[in-house]
Order: sequence, then structure tokens, then C-alpha cells
Amino acid sequence: MLTPLFVITRTLTTAARCKRRVVITGIGIVSPLGVGVQNAWEALINSKCGILKLTDSEYSNLPCQIAALVPRGEGSNELHVDKHFSKRDLRTMCMATAYALLASEEALTDAKWKPEKEEDKRDTGVAVGMGMIDLVDVYKTYEDLKKGYNKVNPYFIPRILTNMAAGQISIKYGFRGPNHSVSTACATGAHAIGDAFRFIRGGETSVMVCGGAEACISPLAVAAFCRLRALSTSRNDHPQEASRPFDKDRDGFVMGEGAAILVLEELNHALERNAPIYAEVLGYGMSGDAAHLTAPSEDGTGALLAMDRTIKDAGIDSSYVTYVNAHATSTPLGDAIELKAIESFMGSHSKNVTVSSTKGAHGHLLGAAGNLEAAFTALAIKEGIIPPTINLHNIDIETSLTFVPNVKREWNSPYRVALKNAFGFGGTNSCLCFAQYIE
Repeated sequence: MLTPLFVITRTLTTAARCKRRVVITGIGIVSPLGVGVQNAWEALINSKCGILKLTDSEYSNLPCQIAALVPRGEGSNELHVDKHFSKRDLRTMCMATAYALLASEEALTDAKWKPEKEEDKRDTGVAVGMGMIDLVDVYKTYEDLKKGYNKVNPYFIPRILTNMAAGQISIKYGFRGPNHSVSTACATGAHAIGDAFRFIRGGETSVMVCGGAEACISPLAVAAFCRLRALSTSRNDHPQEASRPFDKDRDGFVMGEGAAILVLEELNHALERNAPIYAEVLGYGMSGDAAHLTAPSEDGTGALLAMDRTIKDAGIDSSYVTYVNAHATSTPLGDAIELKAIESFMGSHSKNVTVSSTKGAHGHLLGAAGNLEAAFTALAIKEGIIPPTINLHNIDIETSLTFVPNVKREWNSPYRVALKNAFGFGGTNSCLCFAQYIE
């Protein structure tokens, strides 16, 4: 048993709601790096990339012609949708919901938590969000309406409601605890995990299935993000080089899709049933930039406030944090501002902090970004490995922070504590604090 390196301090205002400790006991992943936790993790730490060229002719005239898609096929790391869902199933749900259901099945199996008792089902909740709906679904349904009222899919509304992934998971497993969904753009998945954490810590439930899902890649969505000048457009012929967080040649993010689900559990509940523990969730913080629709505040105040509130919520000093899994999407403005915020917050401790962004490998999953990267952060804590930022060759930002360019790095801290940042359009910011579980 490890000896604790410090005593977590609590202020009077947080003492009452910090009595229950929360741990991660299950993970499920459907991502551009592969289907299944081990497949995705191995691809990530071995510097693989899931970004490819979009071959449909509808993309040929768009400035961006690349994306990070969930691999389809018969392979062990690929998804064969028809093996998991009937045609009727797929008529009632969007693909993001299907991804969420598959990731939930893996996470619950991993956590060894598929309760049969009614009291256990009532003590298990779901918090799964979605950033945006599939725009093509809306367009095609409107075209169907032109052909006649009866041509409209009766499940169209359930398909486009962003809370339906949470609803479908709850229905499938009979979970009657909190049923919750957030939609906060690219911070969605992190907010869902943070809210789930608070539900457990506050005593509302003992187990939460949480995360986010996204499947909105289409010519219309790509065109719309291109009009915002948000996407990478310079490497259509070299897609695996396009997403390059922190690199001086970055020119925008690459859209991705998928889902990642975490099972969070009250510590004693997990220990009583000898559940596996990946990491402990220590804190959660949020903020608003109050600056711009799509751009972060130039001084990084929003990101800094989210990190500060997370550390205060965790009841620890920032000097215990040695890794930050950054939101960094590969945009010229956003990456630089986030690094500025991290260094400003960490102060003289910055030289001891390592930063990486896994989006170079899997692109930006929008509403499923924060939760996928939270899963990778928990795995990093468990395995003692910091995942690399691929395509990072020339850092154009002066900073004392340490990076992990292209190749994974051992995480040798005696007590591993990490922050996970996630930011969204509208100036919404989220930060989570994860730590190595110590008895």
C-alpha cells in the first residue's frame, strides 16, 4: 500500500459535500483509434493516427477533406454496426447513441457492474451528453416531408434529441438513478463526468455511467466549420499530419467521432465488491469566458478560473499536479492561450508540469472530446505513461512547461495527479482533477 504524500485539506464550505470519495471503475471506448479500450490505448501510446481522407465526392470541393472516423470492418479494433443493432434499432437512434451504447456495454462489463437487484438499479444513474446532432438527419427528413407526411420517420425527434444516448442507456440496463444530459459544445463530455462526480459525492447515488458521444461528420457540418475557419485545410493529401497541437504549423482542428464512457463509483461501494479502480476523481471546476462566441478570452482567464476552481474543489495544492491533458485542438489561437493559462496558473511549478494533447492522434471529437481524453488521462495514471502529442515538431510558444512530442513518456511521479481541460464554443470551460488511487 502506498503511503499518502499529503493530507487533503477541506475548507468549511466544501467539507460537507466532500465526504464521499469517487473513483473510476470502468471505461469503454469507441474512437477513431479503434473500438475497445485496449485497442485505442495501445494505438495512442504507440503514436498511431486515426485521421483519414474523406473520399465521398461531396467533400471534393470543400476546403477540408479529412476527418477522424470510427474504423468500420470485421477486425478486432473495428466496428461492424449490424452485428450489434438491428435495422429497427438503427431507425430509432442516431449513430452517436449507438456509439454510446457500445461504449457503455464495455464500461459496465469492465466495472463488473450489471446489477439485477432493484435497489442497485435505483442507485445507478446516467449522465451522457452530445455536442450537436447530425445535420444530415435533419436535412434528409425535411426532404422526406416534401414527398409526404407519412414519409417522415416517426423516430425523427428521438433521433435528434441530445439526451437520448443517456435515455437509451438507462432503458437498456434499467438504471433509475439520476438521468442527466448536458450539451456544452466541446466541453460536453467533461461536464457530464463532472456532474456525475458531484451526484455521487453529494450522496444522490452510488454509481454513474457518464461521458459523451458524437457522430456528426458530414459535408454540411464540415462546410459549416470551414466557414468558421476552424478546420485544418492545408494537409488534405497528408491527413495523418493535419492535427498538430502546439506545433507552429497548426492551422485548425480535424473533426472526429465516437464515444467514451466512464463508470464512476463511490469508493466504499467499489471496495465492497472488489471493483477495479483506475483513478480517483478529486475535483471539478467550471467557468465562462464571457468574451466571444467561438474564440477563447485572449488572456486565458476562463481556462485559468476553471483550473483554479478544480484544484480548490479537490482540496489540494496545484504543486501536486504533474500532468495536464490539454484541450488543445490544433488551432493557432486556442493552443497558445491554453498554454498561457496553464503556465500562469502553475507559476514557478510550471517547470515540473508535463502537457500533452491526444487530439493529434484522434482529432477533435467535439462533444465526445473531453470524456475520451478523460479516459486516456485515467489510463495514463493507472499505467504510469503519459501519451504523446503526435505531429509536434516545432513549438512556437515560449514556455517552461514540458511537452511529449511524438513518443510516449514514462510518468515517474510517486503520486500521479492530473488535470483534464475541456473548452467549448460560447466560452464554456470545464476542468477535472484525477489522481492515483491511494487507500
